[in-house]
Amino acid sequence: MKELSIVVRSLFKSYGDIKALNGIDLEIEKGEIFGILGPNGSGKTTLLKILCSLLDYDSGYVNVSGKNVENNSFELKKTIGYVPETPVLYESLTPMEYLSFIGGVRRINSAVLRRRIDGFASAFELGDLMNSLIGSLSFGTKQKVGIIGALLHNPSLIILDEAMNGLDPGSSRVLKDLLADYANQGKTIIFSTHILEVAEGVCSRLAIIYRGRIIDSGTPDEFRTRSGGKRFEDIFLEETGSRDLKMVVRAIRDSMS
Repeated sequence: MKELSIVVRSLFKSYGDIKALNGIDLEIEKGEIFGILGPNGSGKTTLLKILCSLLDYDSGYVNVSGKNVENNSFELKKTIGYVPETPVLYESLTPMEYLSFIGGVRRINSAVLRRRIDGFASAFELGDLMNSLIGSLSFGTKQKVGIIGALLHNPSLIILDEAMNGLDPGSSRVLKDLLADYANQGKTIIFSTHILEVAEGVCSRLAIIYRGRIIDSGTPDEFRTRSGGKRFEDIFLEETGSRDLKMVVRAIRDSMS
């Protein structure tokens, strides 16, 4: 029996009259790469922030790495690496200065920190950009810096919210291979993505969240078996009640004629 890294029970979170999470139940095993999929506004980011202990919730139970997040927020943050959808960086610093600052906050030995920074910078092909102001960098390059900053302290739980946005194909491959290696080491990876091919190809298990509820979960093979071998894109669109996209395209075409 595998060890559970995440346990969520009856989780509710509202913003005013809007129910962002409406009774989430979830279990994620240690060493899994677990994908969270859903349309915009479905509650993905809210769920991930709660797991990171960055956001309070209304009611329910959330246990991360054997600790209740309500009582162990500070300790949990030491073991989690989090990459938000939009990187939040100090744009007046260079990547080298920023990552050195992160290493200092995380109390990483200076020699170890330099070795890790150099390794990540080489893997993501940052080169001379390490000494350019972050504010002058492209979105994709900023995303790389944010990813490196989240991984520098060798976290046991890695949470990525649309972290592949803006990455070039080479860097996306590096990140996917890195996540697979981390999972083999027993680390737990949770990420949300709109790129269904990535989710299907990388994740050991997936959950589809829609209107604050998890409406389906399983391995990619289980999804395909239950659907009679349909493409994962079609499964996702059907389960989230998305419109018939062929009809949408046809309506646009007709309006332009």
